[in-house]
Amino acid sequence: MNKKTLSIAAAILAIAGSTAAFAAELPTYEANGFPVSPLQVRVLGAAHVEQQAAAPTTVASVHQTKVLSPRKLKTADVTTGAAR
Repeated sequence: MNKKTLSIAAAILAIAGSTAAFAAELPTYEANGFPVSPLQVRVLGAAHVEQQAAAPTTVASVHQTKVLSPRKLKTADVTTGAAR
């Protein structure tokens, strides 16, 4: 029973996560500086309605920045000796 509950909870979290990511991609609108939904735009009319600029939703962490940035080559000080 416990395994079944955990798998159901994992499925719910996966669905909720994908729904939130999808909702973040939908366009948002504003009328006279106030946010409005697409339904409100249809009911009230599209006069003075503009699409809001999309803000970046993802910010890279310090670790992600270090992993994704180009590597710095380390040069070792090598002394050459006489070949035999």
